Amino acid sequence: MSQRSERRGIHVDQSELLCKKGCGYYGNAAWQDLCSKCRKEKYQRARQRQIQEDWALAEKLQREEEAAYVSSHSSSQTQPPQSHSQHSLATFSKFEEKKTNEKTRKVTTVKKFFSPSSRTAPKKALVSRLRESHEGKTPSPSITRQSSIETDHVSRDFVEFLKTLQKPGREIHKQSRGFIESMGNKKDLSAEELSECVQDFYQGMSDRLLNHFKGSSEKVDRVMDQVEKYIMTRLYKSVFCPETSDDEKKDLATQHRIRALHWVTIQMLCVPVDEEIPEVSDSVVKAITDIIEMDSKRVPRDKLACITSCSKHIFSAIRVTKNEPASADDFLPTLIYIVLKANPPRLQSNIQYITRFCNPSRLMTGEDGYYFTNLCCAIAFIEKLDAQSLNLSPEDFERYMSGQASPRRQDDTAAWPQSGTHVNPALSQIHHNLKLLSSLEKRQQQVIEGAQNLQAELAEWQDSVSREVQEILERYPLEIKPRASAIDAENVENDRLPPPLQPQVFAG
Repeated sequence: MSQRSERRGIHVDQSELLCKKGCGYYGNAAWQDLCSKCRKEKYQRARQRQIQEDWALAEKLQREEEAAYVSSHSSSQTQPPQSHSQHSLATFSKFEEKKTNEKTRKVTTVKKFFSPSSRTAPKKALVSRLRESHEGKTPSPSITRQSSIETDHVSRDFVEFLKTLQKPGREIHKQSRGFIESMGNKKDLSAEELSECVQDFYQGMSDRLLNHFKGSSEKVDRVMDQVEKYIMTRLYKSVFCPETSDDEKKDLATQHRIRALHWVTIQMLCVPVDEEIPEVSDSVVKAITDIIEMDSKRVPRDKLACITSCSKHIFSAIRVTKNEPASADDFLPTLIYIVLKANPPRLQSNIQYITRFCNPSRLMTGEDGYYFTNLCCAIAFIEKLDAQSLNLSPEDFERYMSGQASPRRQDDTAAWPQSGTHVNPALSQIHHNLKLLSSLEKRQQQVIEGAQNLQAELAEWQDSVSREVQEILERYPLEIKPRASAIDAENVENDRLPPPLQPQVFAG
């Protein structure tokens, strides 16, 4: 990365994304800025050199053992010959055992895997484990572990795809299953050695497919995509963030670093994005979602697809904001801003997983490789971010990093150089919500006071009505007179009255 004095913000020349060997492919920070091809050649040369050094050391140790044997034989003539012979044989056998173990540990190639003896070994191992389980012994965890729904689905899709290839499909399925079985016995290998095993398998399978399909690279890529999906879905739990690596430690360090930089704003990074535009804000949210969703994928190709989708949303946001196509100088600062805002989970582990186990052709060329290389550059910039990168003074940078001060205030206009009068829309929304909550709190207090006053007035009105009623009752007491008798109550000649008239009916 290089800083230009005439441009504030972040700038990276496109040539800096390429392999430093000048082969024309994209480099990778995890590979010391080399492409997959150059890195593999360098690794193989280093491994061959190490093997030669180990053999030289073994021969030197053998000569020393032989010299020690001759010296001890000449100086101990009085010792019984049988015991001396047993001692020398034991020493020589230990040396041979050490030399054999060193040789078998160093020499692991794909040719050995494809040999007939190695093909039958996994079957024999599987049969022996099944036999042990029937005999009551503890079976291997890899056998007893229930396959997940996703693994079963991928396996069915892989079989259905290989059916279209007929005979080559059966051979590919056989080799893939054998490779997965062999990888189950290599859990103690380092992350680099696991990566080398997978990459060797990719290379061997690709070479065989090229010979079968007569050099048709499109068909080979289609088959290799399915092979990668099947293998890495099955191996995901054992090779993602392995115990022999320090990926988890790097994850925690990166996460802590991004949290410490929570105060970095769009203006500091010179990001040409206006989040007040609804379409731009929607693209930013989608970009953040994609980069976070990367951790939920198992296949390296799917993780790369999340990075590519995130990058395309970034380009869309820049294009809408500037009303013109985005440039590389605009893309990288925006990608850094998205990473800081999202703080993706297990970011370093996902980057290392893609680097180690993705089909190398995807990382070396094409848009997937370009976007992945830019993401690696963004992470490297975040790790090395300082006051000069953000156009801040060292004092302000230290105060912001320590939490003693924060530039995220509308009245703090001198904390960093402004690219305009635009204010972060998220901050504007927060201030608007705070004002709205304050006004609602005042209105609620007024309503509570009014209700209390009304309650007091009702209680006072009830007391006043009760007092008025009591005063009226005291002033005008109620006199209850005896009940009046009926008008004809004293008539004693009722029995002399004529009977009541009856209706009469006349016949017509």
